Amino acid sequence: MESLPGAGSAQRSTTDLTDSCSVCVSKLVNKYDCSAHITRDDLEFGITREEHVPRIRNDAPVFAACLTIKKKDSHQMTKLAANLSMMFNELDFLDRFEAAAKAGFKGVEYLFPYDYPAEQIKEKLDQYNLTQVLFDFPAGDWDAGDRGCASFPDRIGEFQDGVGKAVEYAQVLGCERLTVLAGKATSDVSASTMEQTLIDNLKFASNAVVGTDTIVLLEAINTIDIPGYSVFRTNQSRACVEASGADNVKVQYDIYHMQIMEGDVTRVIDANMDVIGHFQLADNPGRHEPGTGEINYDFLLPHIDSKGYDGWVGCEYAPAGDTFTGLLWAAKFL
Repeated sequence: MESLPGAGSAQRSTTDLTDSCSVCVSKLVNKYDCSAHITRDDLEFGITREEHVPRIRNDAPVFAACLTIKKKDSHQMTKLAANLSMMFNELDFLDRFEAAAKAGFKGVEYLFPYDYPAEQIKEKLDQYNLTQVLFDFPAGDWDAGDRGCASFPDRIGEFQDGVGKAVEYAQVLGCERLTVLAGKATSDVSASTMEQTLIDNLKFASNAVVGTDTIVLLEAINTIDIPGYSVFRTNQSRACVEASGADNVKVQYDIYHMQIMEGDVTRVIDANMDVIGHFQLADNPGRHEPGTGEINYDFLLPHIDSKGYDGWVGCEYAPAGDTFTGLLWAAKFL
């Protein structure tokens, strides 16, 4: 049985071990001092936190996380995308691509790319072999409190200009999902008028991506985090998607948001799988990583896989602490 030497021993290549562990061991061995021999069999068959964390120095939380994960099951389908608007905020935005890749992510998403030239972001994607999974259409003046403008009849021109800009970025970045943010309700416009405006704008966005691999998504968002948000339940987003009459318009289902607004997320997901084009996750309460709250992701993610979903799941959560040390839950998927 081979063993992985700790500090003070001659280090050997760990390339042969990486197929037994879902986080790259070789990059971590050189960074952290392990006080015990960790065997290939440990990595192959899985070891528990209780068995190994006490045997690893306290300053090696990521290495500990790596060694406490069972080998990824061959049937596991979940593809996680790091949300760079919320994760790796210890770093500047353009440095988060490297961090996501080093953590094992193969895809990234975020709110908006528009503060940077598309070519500069594309360079980062190519450099770290990352897929651009998703970003949002321009959503108005975010700093002033806008959370989308797609439902306002007096801002149709603004939304349509934003569609053109987003499609240009998507073509450069190879992005296949663009999300529409409906915006917050206002007393100046009736709910029915806002809904019809949103449907018309979904049709416009749909036509703008015809002939490409990109789909348009509509997300419902909870009204605790964004009071007054106009699309806040799955049946609303589904109704608007269906009313658009477009095959390339789908629902973006955020598990965290809908746990707050609806609960019973498994049954709701099952009933809407035919229109869901993307998932996002976070735990509740707190919007932190899975395992910090009430949502049973150990059940839910495999359940979504079992329904035939083969798309990405965006990790749109605010890490409870350091992003890297909070990735224990994700290691079996990366």
